[in-house]
Amino acid sequence: MPPNGFATGRGRGYRPEQVEAYLEALSGDRDAAWERAARLTVLAKDMAAEAARLREVVSRLQPQEYDTLDDGARRLFQLALEEARQLRERARCEARDEIARAAADAEGVRLAAQQDADALRAEADERARQLLLAARAEADDLRVGARRAVREGRKESLEALREVRRRTADLLAERSRERAEHWAGAERAETGEAAVLGAREAERMARAEAEAAAAERALEEAEEYGRRCEEEAHARAATIVAEAHARAERIAQETERVLGEHSAAWDDVQAHMDHVRGKLTALTGQAAVE
Repeated sequence: MPPNGFATGRGRGYRPEQVEAYLEALSGDRDAAWERAARLTVLAKDMAAEAARLREVVSRLQPQEYDTLDDGARRLFQLALEEARQLRERARCEARDEIARAAADAEGVRLAAQQDADALRAEADERARQLLLAARAEADDLRVGARRAVREGRKESLEALREVRRRTADLLAERSRERAEHWAGAERAETGEAAVLGAREAERMARAEAEAAAAERALEEAEEYGRRCEEEAHARAATIVAEAHARAERIAQETERVLGEHSAAWDDVQAHMDHVRGKLTALTGQAAVE
C-alpha cells in the first residue's frame, strides 16, 4: 500500500471510496479542533458564572453591628470596613476584567481555529479533488494503454505504462506526504495556542483568587481590629468607672470629715455663746429672752 494510505486497484489506479474515507478523516480532525475551541469557550463561561455566583453570595452577607464601640473605635472600624470594601471591589473588578479578557482570548482562538480548519478543509478538498481527477485520468490512460498493448502485443508499451503508473504513484505519494505534514503542522500550532491560552487563563484566575483572598484577609483583620478596639474600650470604660467610684468615695469621706470638723467647731461656738449669754444674764440680772 502506498504511503498516502490509498490502495491501488488492478489496472484502475486509486479507489474513489478510499479517497472519500481519507477526506472524512480530515474532516474528523477539523471537527476535533472545533470541539477543543468550544470546550475552551465553555470553560471561560463557567468561570464567569462561578465568579458571578460568588459575588451574589458575598452581596447577601449581613453586615455585623458594633454599636457598643465608642466613637473613636467606631470611626476606626468604619475606616477599616471601607478599606476592605474598596479592596474587595477592586479585586472583583480585576477578576471581571481577567475573565472578560480570558473569554475574549478563548473566542479569538476558537474563531482562528475555525478559520484555519475551514482553510485546511478547503485546501484538502481541492487537493483531494485534483488527486481524484489525476487518479481517474491515470486510470483511464492505463486502461486505454493496457488494451492497446494487449492488442499490439508490445511488451515495451506495457513496461512504459508501468513506469508511468509508478511515477504517477510516486507523485501522488509525495503530494500526500506534503498534505500530511501541512496538516500536522497546523495541528501542532493549534495545540500550542490552546496550551498557552489555558496557562494564561489559569495564571489570571490564580491572580484574581489571590487578590480576593487578600481582600478577605483584610476584612478579617479589620473585624479583629474592631473586636480589639471594643475590648479595649470596655476595659477603659471599666477602669474609668472604677476610678470614678474611688474618687467619689474619697470625696464623700473628705466631705464627711470637713462636715464633722465644722460641726465640732459650731458646737464650740454655740457653747461659748451660751457661756457668754449666761455671764451677761448674771451681770444684769435680767433673763435673756430667746
